[in-house]
Amino acid sequence: MPRSKNHTRRVARSRPRGIMQLNPEGYGFVRTSEGEFFVPHAKLGGAFDGDLVEVALLPANASKGRSHEGFGGGRYGHKPAARVVSVIERAHEFVVGRFEAAEPFGVVVPLDPHIPYDIFTQLSEAPDVEDGAIVRVRIAQFPSRNSAATGHIEEVLEHVDGLDEGVDAVVARHKFETAFSDAALAEAHGASIDEVGALASGYRDLRERFVFTIDPDDARDFDDALSIEQVEDQGRSFWRIGVHIADVSYYVGWGSALDLAARRRATSVYLVDRVIPMIPEELSCGLCSLAPGEVRRSMTVDLYVNERAQLARYEIYSALICSNARLTYGEALEMLEGEGEPAASEGAEHASRPHSGIEDQPVAVEGLYRATVPENAGRAPRAVPHEPNVPSGTFARAQDCLSTEYAPHSQEQRETSLRKRLLQLSRLASLRHAQRERKGGIDFDHPEARVKLDEVGRPQGVELRRKNAATSLVEEMMIWANEVVAEHLFRAKFPCVYRVHEAPDLEGLAQLVPIFEEFPWFGKIDPVGFFTGSQLALQQAVSASRGRAEGELVSSLVLRSMKRAVYREKNCGHYGLASATYCHFTSPIRRYPDLMVHRMLKAELFGRPEKFDQMTTNLGWICEHSSGMEREADDAQRESEELKLAEYLQRFVGQSFSAIVSGVSQGGLYARLENTAEGFIPVRTLGDDYFSFDAARYTLTGEETGARYRLGQRIAVVLFAVDPRVPQIDLRLAQGSR
Repeated sequence: MPRSKNHTRRVARSRPRGIMQLNPEGYGFVRTSEGEFFVPHAKLGGAFDGDLVEVALLPANASKGRSHEGFGGGRYGHKPAARVVSVIERAHEFVVGRFEAAEPFGVVVPLDPHIPYDIFTQLSEAPDVEDGAIVRVRIAQFPSRNSAATGHIEEVLEHVDGLDEGVDAVVARHKFETAFSDAALAEAHGASIDEVGALASGYRDLRERFVFTIDPDDARDFDDALSIEQVEDQGRSFWRIGVHIADVSYYVGWGSALDLAARRRATSVYLVDRVIPMIPEELSCGLCSLAPGEVRRSMTVDLYVNERAQLARYEIYSALICSNARLTYGEALEMLEGEGEPAASEGAEHASRPHSGIEDQPVAVEGLYRATVPENAGRAPRAVPHEPNVPSGTFARAQDCLSTEYAPHSQEQRETSLRKRLLQLSRLASLRHAQRERKGGIDFDHPEARVKLDEVGRPQGVELRRKNAATSLVEEMMIWANEVVAEHLFRAKFPCVYRVHEAPDLEGLAQLVPIFEEFPWFGKIDPVGFFTGSQLALQQAVSASRGRAEGELVSSLVLRSMKRAVYREKNCGHYGLASATYCHFTSPIRRYPDLMVHRMLKAELFGRPEKFDQMTTNLGWICEHSSGMEREADDAQRESEELKLAEYLQRFVGQSFSAIVSGVSQGGLYARLENTAEGFIPVRTLGDDYFSFDAARYTLTGEETGARYRLGQRIAVVLFAVDPRVPQIDLRLAQGSR
């Protein structure tokens, strides 16, 4: 009897899906709900960086001998190997690259090192494009096993002699909008302060309060300011810390042309040689910027704190303010570290009063006071000139809106008065920082490199910006205000855009343990706490390494092991700050989520506006979009800095430098120079020896010589070659370092 056929319908096999992350060395990784997979170059299936792909597991021995086992600088450890089965969704419609003529083709070599495919075009379609020009090409056919990628040149971005071709290419690659619509510009041009209207509608008049800003020396927009006074309340003495934030939501109404432009951008983009603002400069550097001597609208958070920096109560309201001084971080630091103590004045005796070692006891937080119309609501308005470029060290003139205490004093007295406030704020900021550390807040300490350019964009030097007393002062006050605003909206059960940072992936932390065991100080760290992601254990590791040769690397590796902070409608806390409730409130000039928080705050304080439901309905998309655009902006900033840093280093080829081993792979060593530039040392140049790679501890050891290289090791290197277009930095070990 013949065997009957089974007509049971076959269920389609479900394969893991995720976003492809390509490494410049040619391989990739795909993070899926089922784990993270390593994809060898030969198994990419034509996928580009950022594509949504479907993968299938390869046999266990498929990736043996591959050189993907490394750590640092984006290099990862062992992952199961997989192949790309199909590309579900493409991330790139256009590619920016360098044009190379190769009859009968014009080949576009992508500037993005994460795209390992050249794009072929017909030379006859664009006969006037110069060899070496930077172009944007539209992809017509993506690569496959049997065919190369093809496309059509859409635009020549920079000719061969363009100085800033790399930065322009970064802008084009990330598809940033660089121009505003006529409607948006018209709205910005028609905006005004309207002091009388502000006071009549309930803004408080703080124009007599002593307010000042502290920003980087190259800042052009000032969206936050500070003030501090000692006040009496119900027979008790408090420090009233004012955090004053530009009232951008007054000028950018929901659904306006300005709002739609800002919503698409989601963030300002700070590149090495330019700023692409979220809102037009007439607002970002004009009416919204808290420049000295100019009346501005603000959203103000007053924090009433005791001598131990414990919050007693707070107020949130709209106000008119006038900054008395604009300081750079450097100038503020000079005042904080200046010789001697300032002259005694109100509250000065409290600043140096010793405290007992008793654990701080929390003070109950009282409610919020709603805005009221001040008695002097009829005060005449002042003209507000547009001054986008404000020099550092600027003090408001006596005829401007100075505080009554501030105006009559000489320059020396003004500086003394300001220094007194800075010292008090710094003391309270230090106490506040200690409180956050006790809760588990992690303080990552790594320098930021800023390439200094001349007037035509040529790099002239590298400035390393490190955390100091002045930057910490501002940071702590901004974090405090962000927490208070988030907690206020959360308790009111009101919609909010929260800043969420989840706990790190335990697998990533486990990979760090054998690496950190190379350092003697790690023996004092709680191993169970570190394995399980205890904030205090991670904090201990970062603190123990601080000041050592490997300190910045340890901080960087711990940071990389963590998930990226994102924006969400739902409050899930902020792991890194050890904050139960957190949002971004303090930078509405440059971040759209902050602007949304301002709108939600005003709706809670003063009543829901007509389009409130539209705003809340869009919160989910705004959170997701803003998180994505933040990543784009961060990547673009890093890429532009790396381009100019490589360009700067060209003049030093052949010279020796001190470096730290920042990555180890089978292929060689990655080394980080003191100016943060990272280069590669191929294993073949390490000497006439066979070097074995320890995939657990990330070390290379010579079998005959015993020479051993590990993460965090200080070595001497020679700058061998630099290609600023990629950018790529090639290093070699200096004589005596082998």
